Amino acid sequence: MSDSSVHINHNGFREYDARWIYPKDINLAGIKDLGHGLGSQIITETKKQNPKVIVGYDYRSYSEEIKNSLADGLIAAGCYVEDLGLSLSPMAYFAQFELNADGVAMVTASHNENGWTGVKMGIKKGLTHAPEEMAELKKIVLNKQFINGKGKLKKIENFISRYKNNLILNNKIKKKIKAVVACGNGTAGIFAPDILRGIGCEVIEMDCNLDFNFPKYNPNPEDLKMLHAISKTVKDNKADIGFGFDGDGDRVGVIDNSGQEIFSDKIGLLIARNLAPQYPNSKFIIDVKSTGLFSQDKILKNNNCETILWKTGHSHIKRKVNKEKALAGFEKSGHFFFNQPLGLGYDDGINSAIQVCHLLSNKNKKMNEIVKELPITYQTPTMAPYCEDEEKYNVVDEMTKKFKDFKNNNTAVDGQKIKDILTVNGIRFTLHDGSWGLIRASSNKPSLVVVTESPTSEKRKKAIFDFIDHHLQSTGKIGKYDQKI
Repeated sequence: MSDSSVHINHNGFREYDARWIYPKDINLAGIKDLGHGLGSQIITETKKQNPKVIVGYDYRSYSEEIKNSLADGLIAAGCYVEDLGLSLSPMAYFAQFELNADGVAMVTASHNENGWTGVKMGIKKGLTHAPEEMAELKKIVLNKQFINGKGKLKKIENFISRYKNNLILNNKIKKKIKAVVACGNGTAGIFAPDILRGIGCEVIEMDCNLDFNFPKYNPNPEDLKMLHAISKTVKDNKADIGFGFDGDGDRVGVIDNSGQEIFSDKIGLLIARNLAPQYPNSKFIIDVKSTGLFSQDKILKNNNCETILWKTGHSHIKRKVNKEKALAGFEKSGHFFFNQPLGLGYDDGINSAIQVCHLLSNKNKKMNEIVKELPITYQTPTMAPYCEDEEKYNVVDEMTKKFKDFKNNNTAVDGQKIKDILTVNGIRFTLHDGSWGLIRASSNKPSLVVVTESPTSEKRKKAIFDFIDHHLQSTGKIGKYDQKI
């Protein structure tokens, strides 16, 4: 198919961003239409004829040509495009504030395999598109409901140093921390080591040279191969901490000094506990898959801090942090959001790593000792049983009704009555001992999501799962699990 004929697979418009395999699912003419549609959307939303839009792109062999076509589309709508060149997603978000722009479009497929491309975009500063904006954009692009105007392009020189200096300036640490910084040959390699050195860390670089072939593994802090490699480097170098960054730098994975991975929801709690005495009366937002320890935590309680459970998904948490004026938000997938004065509300993996460094710097303890201060909980991985897209929300509604009945009838789960029910995103029920179970519909595939956690025992964690699974199976609409305990 030639580039003069537009090709766009409509499934590429996701809940919070757009992603396609290039050029199989989208060609350059399709990317130009995407830019034209986004530009039209920004003009309608801002009521400006020539809104200023930031663009950047990650280090993949084809990202620059995609960025150029996207910019052509934005210009066709009438946008004044400011091109940062090679960027991280958080650098593009920062530029929207720093350069006072009306929108942002970052070309990245994040941690997806080579062949994928995509765009993370936003209009209101610090926020990215939520499902409503994505649905609207899809309609504009596929129906060619374009606004035509006359825009222009301006290259912004050396913005990288402005982004780096902004993070370094306010974050100097007193204690010498030896940190392994692993970037999986992704774009974060030219950012993270310099910034962490700048705040005062001794940095051991690991795969920080840029190589768009990703010779070892995809830069993804949830990838076990990457985590195991970081763990080995931490132990070999007797480092204090290991950080693994994803392809576009908005997420981080953390390995302690003994080489153990710390789950992101626990890292979030440790950071919140460190911040609470400095910022009493703060709010923290966490997603519904996160540990129940937040609600029981004495340090958060003593500092009058409130934790709000919210919908899973970085756009949802970002918006909730913004709306509630929360100090920070933590998502179990490793997206962390820091609001003023710690950040500007968007997810930045390097800023998240900096907050972990502050935590280490404030305490005269090793990371594995700090983790041991948290009560032990027994938590399942995220388990996804197959459920048709047309059925999954009905099944969740049915489960919600059922579990509300269990609560009203005092039905016991492993000898415990249900104390609380939360229905902000599926159903999360909590028992009297703080154990909980979650059933929600996956936002991007035909499956449900099931998680359970117990502070009491491995046995109770399993019993809650068995209870949930029994009632899911009774619907007759559940297929195989991707993994289960």
